[in-house]
Amino acid sequence: MADLMTMLTTNPVARQLGVPQATRLRRGRELPAGQVALGAAGGGTVAARSLALLGVSTREALVDTSATRSVETDDKGRERQVPTPYPSRIGALVLDATGASDLRDLEAVRGLLRPAMKGLEPSGRVIVLGVEPQTAGAPMAVATQQALEGVVRSVGKELRAGATANLVRVDLLTEGATTAADLASTLSFLLEGRSAYVSGQVLHVGHAEGDAERPVEAAGQSRPFEGQVVVVTGAGRGIGAGIARTFARDGAMVVAVDVPAGGQGLAEVANSIGGTALQLDITAPDAGHRIAAHVAQRFGDAARIHAIVHNAGITRDKLLANTDDERWGSVLEVNLAAQIRMNEQLLDAGLPGGLDDGGRIVGVASTSGIAGNRGQANYAASKAGVIGLVQALGADPRLAARRITANAVAPGFIETEMTGRMPVATREVARRINSLQQGGTPVDVAEAIGYLADPASAAVTGQVLRVCGQSQIGA
Repeated sequence: MADLMTMLTTNPVARQLGVPQATRLRRGRELPAGQVALGAAGGGTVAARSLALLGVSTREALVDTSATRSVETDDKGRERQVPTPYPSRIGALVLDATGASDLRDLEAVRGLLRPAMKGLEPSGRVIVLGVEPQTAGAPMAVATQQALEGVVRSVGKELRAGATANLVRVDLLTEGATTAADLASTLSFLLEGRSAYVSGQVLHVGHAEGDAERPVEAAGQSRPFEGQVVVVTGAGRGIGAGIARTFARDGAMVVAVDVPAGGQGLAEVANSIGGTALQLDITAPDAGHRIAAHVAQRFGDAARIHAIVHNAGITRDKLLANTDDERWGSVLEVNLAAQIRMNEQLLDAGLPGGLDDGGRIVGVASTSGIAGNRGQANYAASKAGVIGLVQALGADPRLAARRITANAVAPGFIETEMTGRMPVATREVARRINSLQQGGTPVDVAEAIGYLADPASAAVTGQVLRVCGQSQIGA
């Protein structure tokens, strides 16, 4: 049955009253239907080169200037100047501002964005590229690059009909600069429906040493995990089940892990995707070793794990004044300590069935770990800890030497069986306090994890990607 707010917002009277309408989002590996417009502010070229590698054709972006505007008369006979519109709806605007260094370049950004604001198709995309501000040089250049974040976050809140806006920061000005190939997986993710619930975010792309010869696969056509072993904890239901199914769709041999009490759901998920089920309490001191032993037994002594997704987690919500040591410790143990132990065990290069060179560690954090949440001090602590963990691992030279990356996703309100048990009023508010005016789905989280775990995403590490529809709580 449709939820109350959906019924209200799809009522014709509600539309007349201006109640925000939730749009069905474009999901999966589908590219935009309309053309991809490409523009540059400051002379950047890396976006064009990366899109060419992906096989994405582009058209020249329109620019709003006083000379290109036309005069429009409203129904009251008043005239106003408006930007020249695109002949048909565009699917995306990719704006390369990596060369932007002063306020004149910010004017060029405005001029490129304005025609696209009303020219995008439903679930369209605005993708702005910049450089890491601290590498930009002169104070004016640093300020200009930092200004891009304010622009993109605001644009994401102004777009409608499921359209999103995101900023990608690359490093073009230091040794080991980001290449067009490094950028390709990120552009592909943001253009495709996989990024449906990601908006107003800043993604960081560095450079992947040793991966320069890796071919770039065309956008919208990939099965990047073909023949790869991927381990997903907490896979018996909800977000974990969605993660397992998405990896299987993209070719992975999935090891689905969950506690024995969830054995029936775990078996159903594993059977439905042709994966294997492992009943395991991840808080066991040897949990990492037992996962590795399962992989070696099922897939052979030479088999290695390409990616481990730490999704398993629990909540024990209470106001801090009512939180005892057991309630506090149990959440920290499952959500954080278990991950730390398993990572250390699986990172043993000599462990049969352990994490492979070029492997991926992905943690599931939460927007609660960024903004906090009343009654969730223990949960927020554990999820903020996950963020700190992947940031530390992303900078760890041991992982860099083996080309292993560590990243996290931070989901916002995601429609699951658990959120379905929330009080109606609380649930409806949570669904609507984001720019997309709806809750996300488990597959939205799974797609973001898939992007971070992709072998082509070797230039992305130590990052936290929020999957929250640009929540209005906590920037």
